[in-house]
Amino acid sequence: MFTDEYFMKMALQEAQNAFDEDEIPVGCVIVSNDRIIAKAHNLTETLNDVTAHAEMQAITSAANFLGGKYLINCTLYVTLEPCVMCCGALNWAQISKVVIGARDEKRGFISKNLTLHPKTEIVTGILENECGEIVKEFFKNKR
Repeated sequence: MFTDEYFMKMALQEAQNAFDEDEIPVGCVIVSNDRIIAKAHNLTETLNDVTAHAEMQAITSAANFLGGKYLINCTLYVTLEPCVMCCGALNWAQISKVVIGARDEKRGFISKNLTLHPKTEIVTGILENECGEIVKEFFKNKR
């Protein structure tokens, strides 16, 4: 049986890929029936595109895999709380569950009092310390 922690570790590997590419280290995976159908990390610097967040990349990849725009019966595991833009995309995709590692008090959708689709379950705090540490380390190196 796979756990939220197991899939969050996969998302953390994606965040490490972003870190290694000098991207803000956010990673995510989308799971359907205990199978990873999409994985992604931030690519905003690489693609010179402000919309190239990990979640946006993964949503597109998962929709292509499934052959449709809705991510019903899918779970997104993401290392950092999604921003307002990603919240909107996840809402439109009608994803069933979102599992968040670390909260983003400045830019996260929860701190902005936004919600996802009414049927979307939200879980926070999975591997929170590890997910928060990689972001802190990234910005510490930038300063």
